[in-house]
Amino acid sequence: MKSEELKSLQAPLKDKYREHPESATIILKSEGKIGEGISCKVDTGRALVNAGLHPATGGDGMLACSGDLLLDALVACAGVTLSAVATAIGVEIKEGTVKAEGDLDFRGTLGVSKETPVGFKAIRLYFILDSNAMPEQLESLAKLTERYCVVYQTLSKGVLMETSFNSFGGI
Repeated sequence: MKSEELKSLQAPLKDKYREHPESATIILKSEGKIGEGISCKVDTGRALVNAGLHPATGGDGMLACSGDLLLDALVACAGVTLSAVATAIGVEIKEGTVKAEGDLDFRGTLGVSKETPVGFKAIRLYFILDSNAMPEQLESLAKLTERYCVVYQTLSKGVLMETSFNSFGGI
């Protein structure tokens, strides 16, 4: 895709977001099922995940956007961590669903509004469990899942980021 093509795809969206800022906020969602052993099956809806632009930024909706993948990673990690913690503390989970949803305002991503941050404004993580756990066990399960879920901790605390660009051509 050339720069001009991208600009022509995004121009009407940028105009729309300028005129109707509320239309730039979209809730992305992910869901996974607790599996056998210590696993979580995340249905991305795609056998091989190809990432691309979200329709709110000019994509056609046929490819996963990075926001979808981030939520998928959170659901997968939280589901696996929940399974591991439940196993460790002796809580039986007969069936379970992990869901994540996050709010994105695409005005930031598209540079429509410099005041609008790029990235999720909020992420919500839900656990729906069929379990014989007592309330205090569920409280422990929740606390330990949050504590040991790598993706949850990374998102909630933030992390130092570095970027490096290297070119095969040129100097």
